[in-house]
Formats: sequence, C-alpha cells, structure tokens
Amino acid sequence: MPGQATGTVEPDRSAVFFDGVSNRRRKVTLALSDQLGISEAGEVQEGRRIARWAYPDIRRSDSPAGILRLACLSAPPLARLEIRDPELGSEIAARCLRLDEHQTNGRGVAKIVGWSLAAAVSIVAVVLFGVPLAADRLAPLVPEPLERRIGDAAEVQVKAIFGGRVCDNPAGQAAFTKLMKRLRDAAGLDDTVKSAVLPTGVPNAFALPGGKVYLLNGLLNKAENVDEIAGVLAHELGHLRHRDNMRGIIYNGGTSFLIGLLFGDVTGSSAVIFASRSVVEASYSREAETAADTFAIDVMHALGRSPKPAAELMFRITGKEGGSGFTILASHPLTEDRLARMTNEDRPASGPPLLTAEEWVALKGICGSGKI
Repeated sequence: MPGQATGTVEPDRSAVFFDGVSNRRRKVTLALSDQLGISEAGEVQEGRRIARWAYPDIRRSDSPAGILRLACLSAPPLARLEIRDPELGSEIAARCLRLDEHQTNGRGVAKIVGWSLAAAVSIVAVVLFGVPLAADRLAPLVPEPLERRIGDAAEVQVKAIFGGRVCDNPAGQAAFTKLMKRLRDAAGLDDTVKSAVLPTGVPNAFALPGGKVYLLNGLLNKAENVDEIAGVLAHELGHLRHRDNMRGIIYNGGTSFLIGLLFGDVTGSSAVIFASRSVVEASYSREAETAADTFAIDVMHALGRSPKPAAELMFRITGKEGGSGFTILASHPLTEDRLARMTNEDRPASGPPLLTAEEWVALKGICGSGKI
C-alpha cells in the first residue's frame, strides 16, 4: 500500500564526485559490484559510468566529520569521492580492505623513527669514516691544474678575509723571498710554490692547494728569531708536499654537506662556508701533523738548523693564547709530546744563519713599522 514501508530501506547510493581535472562538482550514483562504479546521477547503465575504481586502490582521504572522502591510486591525483550516507560509507569501507593502508599508525611512526635514526647513524658513520677515507683516496687524484684553480679561488677568499692586500715592504719582501727560497730548495720544491705575508695580528701560517703558503704578520711579530719562523714555514711546506690542504678541503666540504643534509640544509651553503674556513683553520689529522713535523725536522736539519725554535714559538703562543680563539692553536694542535720530539731533534747549528741580522729586522718590518 502506498505510504507504508514495504521492506528494508536501501541506502542512499548518491555521492559527490570531483574528477580531479576540473573543479566541477558532480552528483553521482554508486554501484557496488566487482569494482566501485561511478555514474552520473540517474544514469547507472554500464555505458554511462564515468569512472570505475578498483577496491584495492581506494584510500581514505582527509575529510570533515560526517563525510567519507575517498581517493583512488589509479585515478587522477586530485580526484575525490564524497559520501555522506554512513550506511553506504560502511558498505564501501567493508569492501576496501586497504582503505587506511597509507595512514600513519603507531607502528608506522615507529618505523619512520627507526629509519630516521638509521639514516642519521649512517650519515654520522660516513662523516667519521667514509669521508676521511674518500678524502685520502681522492686528494692524490686531483689534477694539478684543478688544484691550482681551487687554490686560486681560495686565495681570493683568504685575501678578502685579511683585508685584500699583502705586506710588500721592499726590504722585508727581499728577506722573505730569500728565506722561502732556502726552504724550498731544502724541501725539494720548485719555484711554483708561491708565498706571502698577510697584514693581520692573527698568529698563524697556513698552506693553500696549488702551492701557496701564507705567513700572518701576527706570528712574525711574536717570533724571536728567524729559525722559529723557518720551522713553521717548513711545517706548512710539509702539508703542501703531502697535499693535506687539498685533502682537508675535500673532507670539510663533504662533512659539511652531510651535516647540512642531516639537519635539513641541503643548499650547499654550509659546505662552502666550512670548506672556505678550513683553508685557514685546517685541522689536520694526527698522522698528517706528525708527517708535517717530520718534514719540517728534515728540512731544518738539511739547512743545518734546529727544529726546536719553531716548537718553542708554537708552545709560547698556545700556552699564552690557547683559549683566545683564532690563533695558531686552531691549525697546529701542539702537545707536550710534540715539543719533546722537537727538543730531541735539537742539534747544534752546522749551517749558516738563514738570514743576516739586518735581513731579519727587515722581515720583521715587512708590513710596516707598526705592529698589526
């Protein structure tokens, strides 16, 4: 009889569909068979269906309360189906066994945290072991022209840090050229090695890739005799001969990039900053420092001079200024063992002075009459 209930009420199979191509809101009717059929409202014939979604591909999408919003892996990424009837939603959900597979549950969170920790540990392991090994292997393979280009680029940055100029008092420059020539000859290096004194109060010396050695006037001001400076410069020539500076740039650049990756900075900016700073504050490994010390000892002995004065100079600086920041301590971590070694290698002078008294005075004044 009309107006009386004749049986179970069928769920409302209507829904709202967005095809993911346009912003058109379409009223549709759903058919639940071997797949979810989506048809224009009132047009449920097979030929009129506008989409068919396989149940294993259907996923729940974010939606407000009271609405079941669905997406489909095989449909356009922005395609959505909105179902407001809870009974119809439950019936569809029962067929979609992978509906919430993409949702992050407690187990999923644990898995993400676990993989994140594993990635962090892997990066740390690469920083501690992989990058140094790669630097050791790659540094000797860098072609000399490329190393010179890297050194030239680093030289521009270094000069900018220290005011963009070098000390060029003629008498002082002549004395410095003479000293470097004697050191180069004793070290077996040719005149492609370039050197200069930079006008800064920082007590340091360092080498750049491509055969460049810089002495900072702050170290020259603190030196009491030419042998102290000569031993330090010989040490830097050792780093140059062993290509430790190139190895350091590879190591610091790679390490900084990986640390940036770990903390979200993948722009490479931190790698450039760290690699540039490493040019000046080159923290060499214990093995590299020992090898450079050995080189300096051999050079000073070849010149008939003692390596001990250089160790005394460094010890004076690190002992008095070790906590003051950017000093020679940053690049030459001196220990009592090192000083003891240089003392054990002390020998009476058997060669002529590296510079005359007048030349030493001129070298001390290479940056001008006033101390910087």
